[in-house]
Amino acid sequence: MSSLIHRRKTRPVFVGGVQIGGEAPVVVQSMTSSDTRDVRATVEQIRELEEAGCEIVRVAVPDEAAAAAIREIRSLIRIPLIADIHFRHQLALLAMNHGADGIRINPGNISPDGIREIVRMARANGKVIRIGINAGSLEKEIFIRHGGATAEALVESALKNIRLLEEMDFDAIKLSLKSSAVATTIEAYRLAAGKTDYPLHLGVTEAGTLVQAAIKSAIGIGTLLYDGIGDTIRVSVTGHPVQEIGVAYGILRALNIRNVGPDIIACPTCGRCEIDLAKLAQRVEGELKGMKSPLKIALMGCVVNGPGEAAEADIGIAGGRGSGILFKKGKVVRKIREEEFVPVLMAEIAKMAAE
Repeated sequence: MSSLIHRRKTRPVFVGGVQIGGEAPVVVQSMTSSDTRDVRATVEQIRELEEAGCEIVRVAVPDEAAAAAIREIRSLIRIPLIADIHFRHQLALLAMNHGADGIRINPGNISPDGIREIVRMARANGKVIRIGINAGSLEKEIFIRHGGATAEALVESALKNIRLLEEMDFDAIKLSLKSSAVATTIEAYRLAAGKTDYPLHLGVTEAGTLVQAAIKSAIGIGTLLYDGIGDTIRVSVTGHPVQEIGVAYGILRALNIRNVGPDIIACPTCGRCEIDLAKLAQRVEGELKGMKSPLKIALMGCVVNGPGEAAEADIGIAGGRGSGILFKKGKVVRKIREEEFVPVLMAEIAKMAAE
């Protein structure tokens, strides 16, 4: 089923060959938590992110050594790499020289002259710049004038810095306006969407550990995507960044924007459940990690109502004590023993994915 959401039209930019905006699908991004200077650890983490479905990755560049490491890191990964720069514009110049496909800058902590130098090099080398407006580091005068990091303040900062880049004849721009307050984030992106057609990178910053991050991101990012706003997303999770990718694709699947990866549905269980359904769901999720096929898989704890309740699933299991049934599209295929649940289900899913 195609999505009923009408996406806002934006101008396209290309980050290392990946299109953001225009008619491109919503792109999933993440950021490494490793020390960028540790090339081996950073490449290992990026490869895990690639396997999980990350399409663009960002790395922190706190000093010259981190900027220099980009050259080797970029040569060992497949997806585009963005350098995250704060305070020292010289690090952005070094990162681009060493192969970064794009730069993320926070204009609130880089001087206008520094931004001009970044823009000159980006324009000469075909790099994309993300203007990353953050509630925690707004320009002081804008913060004071608005009485805080309001949505209007974030948008004013964004438009001010867009004008600065446009005055230098530069428009390979994408924009983010992030706050840890979900409502402020939503309002800021809605306001910005009415004032510019540059592609928007969505995210709720400092969202917390997995459950809290999933809740805040589903509400913040999901609401905006439902409004048709957003060209690329990052779910911010405190912890290993691979956790972000599943949540990001889950949001996109829930809105039927991109059907990538398995959609596992499982009943919440009740007194009729005679198997450890939570453990079964965790095992299946683990087995399917990295799978890209858009199958809907149902794990139900009741053999009486399970197939009917999950009739839209491509495949599923309804379990009882000691045995259960395998079903496809709500139709029972055969009875299987409890110890066969996972291997039989995985074998059938592999066949369906291959088809």
